[in-house]
Amino acid sequence: MHKSYQYDHVNDRLAQLLSSFADDIAIVMGKQVTDKKARRSAAVYGKRDRDGFIHRSWMKSQGLPDDSFDGRPIIGLCNTWSELTPCNAHLRILAEHVKRGVWQAGGVPVEFPVSSLGETQMRPTAMLFRNLLAMDVEEALRGYAMDGVVLLGGCDKTTPGQLMGAASVDLPAIVVSSGPMLSGKFRGETIGSGTDVWRLSEAARAGEISEETFFSAEAAMSRSAGVCNTMGTASTIGSLSEALGVALPGNASIPAVDARRRTMAHEAGRRIVALVEEDKPLSTFLSRAAFENAILVHAAVGGSTNAVVHLLALAGRCGVDLQLEDFDRFSRDVPLLANLLPSGEYLMEDFDYAGGMPAIMNRIADRLRGTAPTVGGQMIGEVAASGECFNDAVIRPLDTPVQSSSGTWVLRGNLCPGGAIIKPNAATPELLTHEGPAVVFESIEDFKARVDDPDLEITEDSVMVLKQCGPKGYPGMPEVGNMPLPKKLLQAGVRDMVRLSDARMSGTAYGTVVLHISPESHLGGPLAVVQNGDRIKLDGPARSLTLLVDDAELEKRKAELSAPMAPPNSERGYVHLHVNHVEQADKGCDLDFLVGKSGATVTRESH
Repeated sequence: MHKSYQYDHVNDRLAQLLSSFADDIAIVMGKQVTDKKARRSAAVYGKRDRDGFIHRSWMKSQGLPDDSFDGRPIIGLCNTWSELTPCNAHLRILAEHVKRGVWQAGGVPVEFPVSSLGETQMRPTAMLFRNLLAMDVEEALRGYAMDGVVLLGGCDKTTPGQLMGAASVDLPAIVVSSGPMLSGKFRGETIGSGTDVWRLSEAARAGEISEETFFSAEAAMSRSAGVCNTMGTASTIGSLSEALGVALPGNASIPAVDARRRTMAHEAGRRIVALVEEDKPLSTFLSRAAFENAILVHAAVGGSTNAVVHLLALAGRCGVDLQLEDFDRFSRDVPLLANLLPSGEYLMEDFDYAGGMPAIMNRIADRLRGTAPTVGGQMIGEVAASGECFNDAVIRPLDTPVQSSSGTWVLRGNLCPGGAIIKPNAATPELLTHEGPAVVFESIEDFKARVDDPDLEITEDSVMVLKQCGPKGYPGMPEVGNMPLPKKLLQAGVRDMVRLSDARMSGTAYGTVVLHISPESHLGGPLAVVQNGDRIKLDGPARSLTLLVDDAELEKRKAELSAPMAPPNSERGYVHLHVNHVEQADKGCDLDFLVGKSGATVTRESH
């Protein structure tokens, strides 16, 4: 008995010692040990009953061995690949590299498709369907038995829609963007997506270049797979994904066809398995501090105005109290450091070679909320500390910025009681304070029919006003706010005018353009009662936009407004749902019943 007791005692002590060294051994082996809780996927694939049989059997038909379901993390690859979305046309290639990383880290990757929104191809506007994509993603993540997800997106609305849907389920998640296309090259010039479309189009309409020259730039501008190579909406969201901490460094800028993007995708596959092991859902990263970092970075890179509605909508899914004024308040004194089109000279390929987002964050490190965590395992301050700039012409030093202030100006006044925004670094400085008579276009069709009419009464001092282009009225809030100028003014050398609308504009666009006027004209907002000849005053530095018409006259006009016509094709289907439930721009244009989250729990079986 005595010897037996001794042996038992030694065995117990040995077990204790091995247990105490387990974490150290695991760290040496490159693995992080955490207290594991039951996998979400185990509730489906781990069941020892008829339902478990069904779930496992059909998955095994794809060649998965038995041990795929022994408790390994099931990792979803949420893919917006589509040949109708050229920005994302190579995501199936990137998905294979993500899978390598997942397998290597001991997970089981399962790829699935969701809606793909091709910004340059989809009508009437991809923005109409961002919330539909978010619904698609949310229900797929909740309904299928996965433990974590890699969001493969890139084109303007795909990443925001994916993040919104993922936030409402709150699994561990990581963003892998498609990356920017190669720089455009045309007749000895470097040209950028979108920005040079607007420039060349205006030059052709002014008679400065031939129609043949204009159209011959098509193929030269788009030379590879990937998103716009300017700091448009897609590159902006890719950048903000890094600032939010939900993507790895390089996500925004590594060119789409660069081998390093495949390497990053591989590493993302490994990291998502680690996030599952560490039980770090998306909400771990999407905190108030993360959104403030995104706003600061948005200003430093001169990002797209579209980021405002996307961040507001995403914050609503996360329960973060983000307000429209926050974009102005936090970015007011941030300098523009990224010298990129449309606010500068260079393109995303140059930005990457200059150091990309880590270099930008390094330059504004003292402003960032440095302790915010990232999916890569570092704090955002550590990512910023690792950043290094290799070309000061592309990423400017603080003492020689592109502009001394950047960001988003949020306007208020009797013309926009719910707010409006303007991108000052894309505007003509002299026009940021301006007063002039309104030239009103009642719809996009009215605008297209009359803008080049030689008899149109308009001068360079006029204020162009476009109605019925808001979230409900269009429907979908299209990128038409940067209205082309009348041909007769272009031919006279005019290149910018003050323009107002309840629409959006492309992140690749430029000009003194007031956007997102809320409430929109379709709802009877003040924009609806503006008439030709009304004086409008824009005072950007004072953040005001005023219709110089007395209150009594405005009330009289409102009382005389006719009920708005139903937007096109809104009698049924998703568009009907959108028109009846979409919120205004100052709230992010989400559907009112989608704000918040429902989590990942599913209580009923399928058979």
